[in-house]
Amino acid sequence: MTNSNNDFILKMMSKVLDRQSITYEEALRLICSEDLDTLANCAKNLTNKLAGNGIDVETLINAKSGTCPEDCSFCAQSSFNSTLIEKYPLLPPEKILLQAENAMNSGANSFCIVCAYKAPPEKDFKQICDTIKLIREKLDIEVNVSLGFMTNERATILKNLGVKRYNHNLETAKSNFEKICTTHSYEDRINTAKIVKKAGLELCCGGIIGMGESVEQRVELGVALASLDPDEVPINMLIGREGTPLYGQHLITEKEILQTVATFRFLMPKTILKIAGGREVHLKGDDKKILQAGANGIITGGYLTTKGNKPSDDFKMLKEIGVR
Repeated sequence: MTNSNNDFILKMMSKVLDRQSITYEEALRLICSEDLDTLANCAKNLTNKLAGNGIDVETLINAKSGTCPEDCSFCAQSSFNSTLIEKYPLLPPEKILLQAENAMNSGANSFCIVCAYKAPPEKDFKQICDTIKLIREKLDIEVNVSLGFMTNERATILKNLGVKRYNHNLETAKSNFEKICTTHSYEDRINTAKIVKKAGLELCCGGIIGMGESVEQRVELGVALASLDPDEVPINMLIGREGTPLYGQHLITEKEILQTVATFRFLMPKTILKIAGGREVHLKGDDKKILQAGANGIITGGYLTTKGNKPSDDFKMLKEIGVR
């Protein structure tokens, strides 16, 4: 059985290297493989040959916290969930600029402005645009944003301001989405992803694993993401926050994370696969294993409402595994 699994994984690697897409059924077989060494090594080989051997390092700022009108069951910032987080309106441009400068000085190559909106009111959107102009004028760092749902007009404005990448996650498989959110639809999320790409912005679109979804639904999410041809896919690992419906959810295992990330590499061979929220809790400092199993990006310095690793510690880790 082991040899059979080994041969299948190698066959799938050759298929991807030949610029062919794997099927849902093939991806499901990969994610269920127990031959983790072969799976990881083949995913790493695909990454090096098709996505490059560098690591994309990003920091982000929670530029407007809490009171989001959506009922996402994982989210500490939803107004439907009673969580003890700091809530505040949109931060002034100068404060965001300072954070961007700190990110640049820490060694990050991109900085993402994240705001808890369904979509920003016009006044806030204009202030965000002014902030982007300020950062672009003062600093040499890529600017990315995550502002909720987009229109064609606003996406074009962001593109013209020099924003590189727009984040809007699918979160989970379509078949699981109604268990996670009811105030908007899966199609709403797909629509914003398409608007972003139409405007010429790079698309950052990922999800969260460990929310009670099945293995089949993880593959379903991966296939849906691949169909959007995203430039970056952040793979978050649920930390069930007290006050949210998913509080107390069992932790996803390191094995499941490796199987998911590696399989996503087969599905999206050229994409930046970024291990993001929850990695510090679930991987317990063993990020190297996942970064050598298909992942080629990290978020450092913290997340929206959760602390992360110090950038200096993450850069030390990257140096230890010999990547840029």
